[in-house]
Amino acid sequence: MGNITSKVWKKIPGKTQRERGRERMEEREDLKSILPYLPVVLRSSRLFWPSQVVEILKSLAVGPDRSRVLSGELLFAAISNLRHALSVSSEPFAPFAPQGYALFFDELMSKEKSKKWFEQVFPMLANLVLRFPSLLETHYQNADGFINRGGVVAKTGLCLLNSQEDGVVLLNQELVGALLGCSFFCLFPLATRGDKHLPTINFDHLFASLYGSHNQNQESKINCIIHYFERICANIPMGSVSFERKVLALGHRPLCISYPDAKFWGTSTVPLCQFEAHSSGLIEDQSKGALEVDFANKYLGGGALHRGCVQEEIRFMVNPELIAGMLFLPALADNESIEVVGAERFSKYTGYASSFRFSGDYVDKKEMDSLGRRKTRIIAIDALCCPGMRQYRMKSLIRETNKAFCGFIDQSKYHQYERLFLKNGLSENQHDQDGKDPDCTKRNSHGVNEANSPLVEAYGGEFVNRAMKDSQQKGCQSLVNEDNMGIATGNWGCGAFGGDPELKTIIQWLAASQALRPFVSYYTFGERALRNIDLVTEWILSHEWTVGDLWNMLVEYSSQLLNGETSVGFFTWLIPTLPSRDS
Repeated sequence: MGNITSKVWKKIPGKTQRERGRERMEEREDLKSILPYLPVVLRSSRLFWPSQVVEILKSLAVGPDRSRVLSGELLFAAISNLRHALSVSSEPFAPFAPQGYALFFDELMSKEKSKKWFEQVFPMLANLVLRFPSLLETHYQNADGFINRGGVVAKTGLCLLNSQEDGVVLLNQELVGALLGCSFFCLFPLATRGDKHLPTINFDHLFASLYGSHNQNQESKINCIIHYFERICANIPMGSVSFERKVLALGHRPLCISYPDAKFWGTSTVPLCQFEAHSSGLIEDQSKGALEVDFANKYLGGGALHRGCVQEEIRFMVNPELIAGMLFLPALADNESIEVVGAERFSKYTGYASSFRFSGDYVDKKEMDSLGRRKTRIIAIDALCCPGMRQYRMKSLIRETNKAFCGFIDQSKYHQYERLFLKNGLSENQHDQDGKDPDCTKRNSHGVNEANSPLVEAYGGEFVNRAMKDSQQKGCQSLVNEDNMGIATGNWGCGAFGGDPELKTIIQWLAASQALRPFVSYYTFGERALRNIDLVTEWILSHEWTVGDLWNMLVEYSSQLLNGETSVGFFTWLIPTLPSRDS
């Protein structure tokens, strides 16, 4: 991370950081957890490529005069040679992957652009991948240089962020580029990824899907990736990106927000936050500094590296650094979400699904925070898929509201959440007893206290977070203060997932309000069922309802719908003078 790292690294007396990093490499729990899923070798406290891989990559890095790689067909042959040298050739490519690479680079790409790719970009990409082991070593040497509360060193090294293990991985953009280069070359071993419920990470399926049933949207997805490589090979970005698994504790744990039940929601006295609807525009173009919701699959990225081309997949194409999280973030459980901070946008686009098209370069002008992350915060939450009538059952209402709440919580407000939980039914005595439970104060495998967001933001060499100075004494920890950050969202869990747009709108509003977010900025994408959303939200706010009031109305409506006592949508049920959503 260059100069960024020097601001946050706390020097340890004695041996240099490089010496300390190397002598501990085999003992690092974070590296141990992810090493089976990496293509590199660890020996004698060093990470490296096998010698045959080095020779192939060096040849490719020199350029076509030496490598003779001037076509998609020959490029795929080089990929096959690399995989053979890594002893992963027994793991088959996606069917038609060779034809897909050849089709894209030899037919779909213009001759002029293909020439530039093979003579300039591809050699530089090969060189970046060649440097992957050394970049990874440097990453681990710097990954422990952060301080959380109490002066405890917090680890942010690349690791497998397993289900129910909250934690953060902080990667610099150069390392992310090298990781995605490995994906392009299909170098990641696949044999045990399914056992850990990890999503696809290599690009062979992405290219394979071009062949046989060529669609322009799939070609455009690949154009976004190729454009990303062109950009970073011309000018390596020097920022960083963080990936956080957030967990609502299924039991009471100190410094953790618990998974709320129906009583909690029904008795909440938190006022509803402001709600503004937009009939046009895109979540990623919002300008209020809000958290941006990714309508996620439980497998991060969904069909991004397959044939998918809806909201999540498009976001992963125009912000390709998001793909890096697919390497180490297993499938989401009902009480989990993922927050990514700092992913840079590289591409413009038009359309959606089958009409999606890459439309050129995008220069991301978002400011950076003191950790070098762009101030873009993306929240991945997965809705129930094809829930039908079960989405109105209490279990589903709780699941969906808690899922959104998990994504929307602001860790700098932990103590405020704590008071709300006490007020809504968890006795202070019970909370204190939980806080004394030795089983609840253990550290996770990454050396971080089991609380969400284990870092305190560092600035100018000082480990401070002014906004949290007081709450730190109460155990609150956060990567960054999120004051006044609202939620930018839309029809989460609707469309292909089959959710009720009116229901999902209210659920997200409840979750954002309970998370003490100041506003919801809602993009309807022209959804007909939401044409009266302004009237409904204004009516609700005029009655000064609390979260509990609106929750109880939603529960009553759902009960009547399940019992056949009503057949209209929630908005019309609530305000009968509104026209039906089907009219």
